[in-house]
Amino acid sequence: MDAARPAVPLVLASSSPRRRELLAQIGVTPARVASPDIDESARRGELPRAYALRMAVEKAAAVTHRPGEAILAGDTVVALGRRILPRAADAAEVAACLTLLSGRRHRVYSAIALVAADGMVRTRLSETILSFKRLHPCEIAAYAACGEGEGKAGGYAVQGRAAMFVCWLAGSHSGVVGLPLAETASLLGAAGVMRSDG
Repeated sequence: MDAARPAVPLVLASSSPRRRELLAQIGVTPARVASPDIDESARRGELPRAYALRMAVEKAAAVTHRPGEAILAGDTVVALGRRILPRAADAAEVAACLTLLSGRRHRVYSAIALVAADGMVRTRLSETILSFKRLHPCEIAAYAACGEGEGKAGGYAVQGRAAMFVCWLAGSHSGVVGLPLAETASLLGAAGVMRSDG
């Protein structure tokens, strides 16, 4: 596949190496990467879907928009019903999240926001449903100790060891990892970042 330079340079408003890897899967290399600095606290009564979309838009808006550039930002939220699970700060939070998710179905909302070169903001949201098998306390302790879930929404990384916990998934696997690729490619194509040279 021809790795032609995109017609519109893309700024990735994320420090996540996973999002850069996912963009590379669809042949997109950002012209630059910027880490947005925003308050990521959920508002009182805010539902997971609305929270994910708001975070993506605010992250995109927090990055300086230079003339001719497009800015892409994303946010991934793990939810158990109306409850937004935290981005696990340490092993204890990882274990607490996995204890809640054990043997249950949950949803992952992956929102993206794209500020096009003309300043127009477009958003997309993917919703994925996952079921975890019932986890033994020893499995939870071992996963928490390995460190993989720290810093991850819901305390786990589906692209890593946590894949063995998933017994059913419906939706976007890449969305759970951090960037729903079908929705992202659609937005990037509309904004002139990706070209289909057929």
